[in-house]
Amino acid sequence: MSNAQTPPHYVDQEPFDPGASDPGRYMDERYYRASSLALIWWKFRRNRLAVVSALILLAFYAMVPFVEVIAPYGQSQRNGDFLYAPPQPVHLFHEGRLVGPFVYPYSFTFNKETFTRDYIVDRTKPQPLRFICEGSPYEFWGLVEARTRLVCAPEGGTFFLLGTDRLGRDIFSRIIYGARISLTIGLAGIAVSFTLGLFFGGVAGYLGGWVDSAIQRLIEIIRSLPELPLWLALSAALPANWSPIAVFFGITIILGMLDWPGLARAVRSKLLALREEDFVKAAELMGASRARIIARHLIPNFMSHLIASATLSIPSMILGETALSFLGLGLRPPVTSWGVLLNEAQNLAAVNLQPWLLWPIAPVVLVVLAFNFVGDGLRDAADPYHS
Repeated sequence: MSNAQTPPHYVDQEPFDPGASDPGRYMDERYYRASSLALIWWKFRRNRLAVVSALILLAFYAMVPFVEVIAPYGQSQRNGDFLYAPPQPVHLFHEGRLVGPFVYPYSFTFNKETFTRDYIVDRTKPQPLRFICEGSPYEFWGLVEARTRLVCAPEGGTFFLLGTDRLGRDIFSRIIYGARISLTIGLAGIAVSFTLGLFFGGVAGYLGGWVDSAIQRLIEIIRSLPELPLWLALSAALPANWSPIAVFFGITIILGMLDWPGLARAVRSKLLALREEDFVKAAELMGASRARIIARHLIPNFMSHLIASATLSIPSMILGETALSFLGLGLRPPVTSWGVLLNEAQNLAAVNLQPWLLWPIAPVVLVVLAFNFVGDGLRDAADPYHS
């Protein structure tokens, strides 16, 4: 037995560090010790499309507080000499030489046959753009008067990246300003929807009985109503003399009140499954109130699913505001939103002669798709049965 070889041992003698970043060594320990939010984040970031969409949404919402600085012109600033002017693309090279970001100026002649302006681009005079410059004055958040803008038109020239409308207003600047309303109305609407959905769904799922039956009948009545005509009827009922802020909150409440039934049913089904768990019985035996059990023990157990539902509901809020404003029953000028901008492009001439008036469609489509991709990614990441 003295010649027998000592069997090798496979015990790692180095100190154990479960928080180490080496995924190959301590991944099992990190996985078993991780919180539910950490697990959701690890699964979510594996979905590249969802991550890219989240970055796009982050860029959009980071822009919202600074729209006055980002927009080259004011939202109602008119340029009477450039009505229905076509887009001015940004160039870098002129005759093979790097000039930097610049635009070519253009002039117009009046077409007596079509009664429109024919714009002629002068490609011999590049006009460099100005950055971090003094532009037209504005009131930042309506509080502080300032003039600093991120990009300005060339000295003595114009910069209409996406063209102008019938009053000579820069469409790109108006899209930037419209993002503030169209993006925030989705968040405000989902706040109203979540408040109602969590309350009614939580009460129905936890109490059950006649309370559950009454709430379910109310949900069925609301869901049986045609959504778009109901939106139109409620929006038309808003007084015409309301201020733009009052109309904004009115549209928000309308969108939120019509979107909560779906969330309430999801909350109810989750609570029906969780209310018989041991931790709920323990909380009841310890004397916890019904409101505390719902708010502190039941709802946090499926909060990740609620977050995923929110990201999937916000696009419907944005599309609802866009549809109402497009039909003239939502927000109205002087308020600027993507729906208000599309309202000005609902004639055949806009498609045939001024197609750049349809540019506000692009951010609507981009944001709605991004929210859907992020919502799908969060839903898959929060699903414990999804690998």
